Amino acid sequence: MKKLNKIKGDIGEAQVYAYLKNLKYQILETNYRNKLGEIDIIATKGNKICFVEVKERSSTAFGLPGEAVDRRKQMKIAKTAQLYLLEKHKMDSEASFCVVEVLDGKINFIENAFEV
Repeated sequence: MKKLNKIKGDIGEAQVYAYLKNLKYQILETNYRNKLGEIDIIATKGNKICFVEVKERSSTAFGLPGEAVDRRKQMKIAKTAQLYLLEKHKMDSEASFCVVEVLDGKINFIENAFEV
């Protein structure tokens, strides 16, 4: 089951990757990992670095996909992003946190989904 979820997640992330490219985002990293966590997609548009969490679901039986990005998950993403900015010497960059919901193949892009 975990393998199937991984495959579905990879397909969802590929859809989001193409979607963001269509919106003129430049993709810097996918599945970025450091010792604090993982970020699905890191992209830029203009001078802003966007840290993107992709959540996919096939139904709303357990809520909307974005609802899975709770405060605990937001903090983990933020700490991972902070270390990324430090490693890349971009601490002065403007950053935003976005969530992309993929629900039954449809994409809902939530810019500035949360602040920390």
